[in-house]
Amino acid sequence: MVIADVSLGDLLLTTLEIFFLIMLIWVFIAVLMDLFRDHTVSGAGKAVWVIGLILFPLIGCLVYLIVRGPSMSKRAMEQAEAAQKQFDSYVRTTVSTTGNSAVDDLTRLGELRDSGTISDEEFQSMKARVVGADGGATEAAPTA
Repeated sequence: MVIADVSLGDLLLTTLEIFFLIMLIWVFIAVLMDLFRDHTVSGAGKAVWVIGLILFPLIGCLVYLIVRGPSMSKRAMEQAEAAQKQFDSYVRTTVSTTGNSAVDDLTRLGELRDSGTISDEEFQSMKARVVGADGGATEAAPTA
């Protein structure tokens, strides 16, 4: 008993159809993202494009790519640059606020000891606290 009579050609054609359907959905989403990323198009213009894309997805996507396609990559690059600048700014502010590390503390303690403000015993006890507070060994390492 044959449940279905499907040939290899039918399977390949179905696979090709599914591929093109996924590509259409991908282009549709990319066009919508670009449309809402663009600040030069008014709200009414965006509404007209969306209605056109919903009513005629294939033709609407092709027309959008022909009319506004060359500037799509420019807008994508501008968004990527803005995201990179925001990330760089975040990293700079985070690094500048966390600059009070154990190395900085030990350097200041060494300077205080060298200037004679604190004694060697005070230096060793403060150094043990700094190293112990950072999860390192609680014993003070010998200094050179």
